[in-house]
Parts: sequence; C-alpha cells; structure tokens
Amino acid sequence: MTPRAVTLVAVTALFAAVPATTAAASTARAADTVRLDGVTVHLRAGTTQVVTVNRTRSYRARVTYWVRRDGQWVAKRRSTNGRIGYGGLVAASKRKQSTGTTPLGTFTMTEAFGLRAKPTGSRLPYRKVRRGDYWVQDNRSAYYNTLRNKASGGFRWWLPASHRNASERLRDYRKQYVWSVVVDFNRPPRAVRYRGSGIFLHANGKGATAGCVSAPSRFIRYVLKRLRPDRQPVIAIGR
Repeated sequence: MTPRAVTLVAVTALFAAVPATTAAASTARAADTVRLDGVTVHLRAGTTQVVTVNRTRSYRARVTYWVRRDGQWVAKRRSTNGRIGYGGLVAASKRKQSTGTTPLGTFTMTEAFGLRAKPTGSRLPYRKVRRGDYWVQDNRSAYYNTLRNKASGGFRWWLPASHRNASERLRDYRKQYVWSVVVDFNRPPRAVRYRGSGIFLHANGKGATAGCVSAPSRFIRYVLKRLRPDRQPVIAIGR
C-alpha cells in the first residue's frame, strides 16, 4: 500500500552489510521454524532466503536479508531505517482494509514490479510499470489484489482516491515504487475481501506506510537482485 505522510521527524537511513562472523544464527528448533533477529520465521520447503522485519519503535523497524549457508542463517544486509504501517502491527487474520496496519506473519515473495528497470541479476518475475497500471483494490473485482492495466478492464479504476474501493495508480508513487517486491498477503485465489490488498516491500517514502514494509531504495535493490524463486524466499514480520 502507498505510504501516508506522518508528521514525525525522519531518521537518517542506516544500512550496511552485516559481517558473517557476527550474524550467524542458530538453526530452527523445529524443522520448519527459525528465530532470526527475534522474529519467528515459518519456513517453506526449500527456503534459503529470508527477509525479517523487526519493529523497533513507533513505525520504525529493522529489516534484514538472510541466507542459509552450511546449516546456518547468515545476515547479509541490514537496514535500521525500515518502516511499517502507521496503524502498527496486527495479526494477519484480523487485519482490516484502510487501517494502516501491517500484517504479522510469514509470507512468500513471488513477484516484483517497479518504475525502473529490473535490476541486473534479479530472477523474480518482474513488471516495469506502464502507463495505466494499477494495483487492484476494488473489492468487487475478480482481479482484487493483483496488478492490472486499466485498458484490460475488470475493475473500477476511475473511482476517486477517497473511495474505499479505489485502486492504486502505480505511477503516482515515483519514490516508493522505484522497486517493489510483492508480499503474498491475502492474495488470490484465497483473498478475503476488505482484509486489504497491495502489501509490498518497497522503498521508503516520507514517513510510515499504509501497511507495507519499506526500507531505503538501495536496500530494496540489493535484495531484489538476489531473490531467486527456486530458493523459496519469504518475508517474516514480527516485533
């Protein structure tokens, strides 16, 4: 979802590679669960790439990219200037549309989009945003919570932004959507209407998001260049 202006003082972006010698994490207690940076991650079969989001204070979060090597999880890149929704965190099953909340839990990341070209090396399916592209948030549409061009029809793209069923015109968010990884929260075919759509890992705006996770654009580009579908990447959001 798109970021919402928040009248709080911005904090300077801080992110850097994390030395492998200090970032190794113990493997899971159970075969399908691991704790990384205090966040519980529910792994998929074959997952070797994880992004963790640990809320630190207010809408701030620490966002870390991990890889599994030789039986251990190693942090490769971290940003202390991550953001979450202005409404805080909420259980995914209890989330409601237009509340500015970020869903708790572990979600797959299977596609991406952006206003800029696909970063070299990225292997996730990627769409460079075109004129007329929207993220469908129309609860009456069969294309709810997907990227679709208005020329293809099937949703009420003309609804004003103030309408609860208004969809996002992606080109309106030139800073936030330079590169965006789709978080598979409430996606079809099991999407629940009015639970919310358009949860992404995208570049920072001015303040909190309206439910997404954001981080500095260089961090997003770094992660997107490395995500591989065959490594079953997931994002885990906690506190």
